Amino acid sequence: MRHWLLPESIEDVLPLEARRLEMLRRALLDEFGLRGYELVMPPLLEYIESLLTGSGRDMDLRTFKLVDQLSGRTMGIRADITPQVARIDAHLLNRQGVTRLCYCGSVLHTLPSGLTATREPLQIGAELYGHTGIEADVEVIRLLARALEITDVKASRLDLGHVGVFRALAARGGLEAELEQELFAVMQTKDMPDLRELVRHVPEPVRSALLALPDCYGGPEALGRALELLPGDADIAQAVSDLGKLAAELDDLPLSFDLADLRGYHYHSGVVFAAYCGAHPGAIALGGRYDKVGMAFGRGRPATGFSLDLRELSRLDEISPVPRVIMAPAGKENGLHEAIADLRARGEVVVEALPGHEGTWTEAGCDRRLVLRAGKWTIESIQGEV
Repeated sequence: MRHWLLPESIEDVLPLEARRLEMLRRALLDEFGLRGYELVMPPLLEYIESLLTGSGRDMDLRTFKLVDQLSGRTMGIRADITPQVARIDAHLLNRQGVTRLCYCGSVLHTLPSGLTATREPLQIGAELYGHTGIEADVEVIRLLARALEITDVKASRLDLGHVGVFRALAARGGLEAELEQELFAVMQTKDMPDLRELVRHVPEPVRSALLALPDCYGGPEALGRALELLPGDADIAQAVSDLGKLAAELDDLPLSFDLADLRGYHYHSGVVFAAYCGAHPGAIALGGRYDKVGMAFGRGRPATGFSLDLRELSRLDEISPVPRVIMAPAGKENGLHEAIADLRARGEVVVEALPGHEGTWTEAGCDRRLVLRAGKWTIESIQGEV
């Protein structure tokens, strides 16, 4: 047995990528902080009831579970940090007004989300609690666009949807939970033959509306098409109106609409959005409104936010240059330590030579050396191996 092998879709992060990930993490958290988003660090595992609250089937099958030997209760390793942040807002901070929180940490999935995806994403996100109006949705969508911009991964498309449309149709048609779940699944793939089969016994006008929902996709004209094709329901009209207001507020962004996009359906309660870029096959970031999640923690606060996987983002970011390294000799003579400290204070990377490793220092990235010339420490280029 090869003890150095890792489980499938689990991998080490090596120095170059680790450096890039850390630079992205710092840049994003600094940007969030400038906008008033306070950093929180939830634990890696919790009791399963807390981790899965409000997420239903969307997270249950993706969560690793284990038994706590202290309490005998089932615990889970988080597959999503957002419910944990909702718990912190509702139960620990207990503020009355608007709260802005951000986070970054590893999550673990039982299965990868795609062929090349990791089971250990590095999730980073921002959440806004306490405001019901679309102003909050506008803020977090703009923050997402800014986050992608500062990491040089500009969104080519921002898809907006609203789970309230499908929920209104399901309620109006009196759909049973099992059928609703099946419809939810085929809507994701826009599998029209299966959709037609599933709705054959659904009463009109809900049947025609469900068949029309995948066609409610595209630019702003998709909203007008939705009003024409869908029943004159107050909840549907309100959802389309909210999307129209968002479109007006975010008209400088590359917006599109998809009313059949129900990712996170059991979790979200209103506007949902996804960011895409040309070099990535799927959504690079997901978000939306989830007003009901905090109820399990004592307060059902209005909430909206987004998250993305830093490891996926780093693969799209341009490779940062490897830092140049200076090799300093061992010893204390002639102010050597002071010279090294001065170089590091100026941002230079300096490693001190250890005996017995001649000929290997270029492996550590050393391209220059610190040498004493005429009583003064100077930097010289390394020619060949050292």
